[in-house]
Amino acid sequence: MSGYTEAMLALLAINFVVALAGYLPLAAGQLNLGVAGFMAIGGYVSAYLTNTYDAPIYLGVITGGLVASVIATLLAVPLLRVSGIYLALATFALGQVIQGVLLNLEVVGAAAGYAVNKHASFGFIVTSAAIVLGLVFFLTKTRFALYLTAVKNDPVVSDLFGLNVKITKIQAFSLGALIAGIGGALYGHHFSYLEPQNFNILLSIYIALYVLLGGTQTIFGPLAGALIFTLLPEVLRGSDQWRYVVFALAVILIMAVRPQGLITAQLLRNWSGRTKPAEAK
Repeated sequence: MSGYTEAMLALLAINFVVALAGYLPLAAGQLNLGVAGFMAIGGYVSAYLTNTYDAPIYLGVITGGLVASVIATLLAVPLLRVSGIYLALATFALGQVIQGVLLNLEVVGAAAGYAVNKHASFGFIVTSAAIVLGLVFFLTKTRFALYLTAVKNDPVVSDLFGLNVKITKIQAFSLGALIAGIGGALYGHHFSYLEPQNFNILLSIYIALYVLLGGTQTIFGPLAGALIFTLLPEVLRGSDQWRYVVFALAVILIMAVRPQGLITAQLLRNWSGRTKPAEAK
């Protein structure tokens, strides 16, 4: 395997992870535009632990994810008092605040960036991504996935039926931040360098596009979105002057043809040969 192919596959695996980080809040009706900020927290915490205390990479990655999740839980209480576009704006501002703090934090290099001493191999990245994917897939088969769908579809009725809507939203937000922190840590250890400018609002928008264009109904939607958005720019790299135009047109086309996302629950049922009882006649 060439170095370029390995780097692309590693980036794809990391994008799969961060796509899931955006998927969980959206499954509960939360558009989180601060995912890149939680990636930055996980990446810098993991890098600092492995650089300063010589911690193993796996411990740094787990700790980075947990710290991002704890911070998200603390911030979720005031943030989730709002919803819809106001929540999107609040998380956008949060991401900017995190980036601004890191730009001025000298202990991790500030604006100059932070070199990461311990390198994560391609195998470690793929294995970590597979574990995260497996855990999220398991989560989608539990009652928690039903709670997320109920909260997204009608939080008022969900509350009337006894579901703690606030706690469910906080859990979705925190789990998304946990996975984002892991994704940021994997990114830092694989590419051996971190700088705050990498974790900007554009990255959060890309992650949201992974989920929205891929589809929010199943776990496979965000993965399909991440696959397309990772590989399509590389396929178009040969035409530098037009690749962004073609890329934008592709996004518009997908939104027009498949507004519900590329992968839906019904599509998966059709592929597997299963239909709803009413359709099985």
